[in-house]
Amino acid sequence: MNQPTAEKPLPEPSLESQPFWDALRAHRLVFQQCASCGKVRHYPRPVCDDCFSMEVTWSQASGRGKVHSWTVCHHAFHPGFKRELPYVVLTVDMDEGVRMVGQVDGLPEDALQVGLPVEVTYVDVDESITLPAFRAQTSG
Repeated sequence: MNQPTAEKPLPEPSLESQPFWDALRAHRLVFQQCASCGKVRHYPRPVCDDCFSMEVTWSQASGRGKVHSWTVCHHAFHPGFKRELPYVVLTVDMDEGVRMVGQVDGLPEDALQVGLPVEVTYVDVDESITLPAFRAQTSG
């Protein structure tokens, strides 16, 4: 997998998403969980879409899931991605019941299939941002 460069647009953490990005920086994956009904949610947001509570906790995630779908990007929608073309972006059904998107780490396109077990890896972009990516699960 190609390392991201500073010339690419980077995520700008919000008040709601900062704990997610802080955990990634520490090479951990956490998801928001509603403190009222317990529903896990991702992407981070202020209100539970199930019970409308604004109370939130953060829970450690397994980092494991299965490929839901993928796309092969052949066109750079930002100049910072042009050198990486083509690259693959996965949508993953995480074990916690939410979906996550990330680039592929070390998986050839012809190895991808719906239901393939994957796990999160961590791509340190700089001192402040780490991005999630996915590789084939290495064990159980």
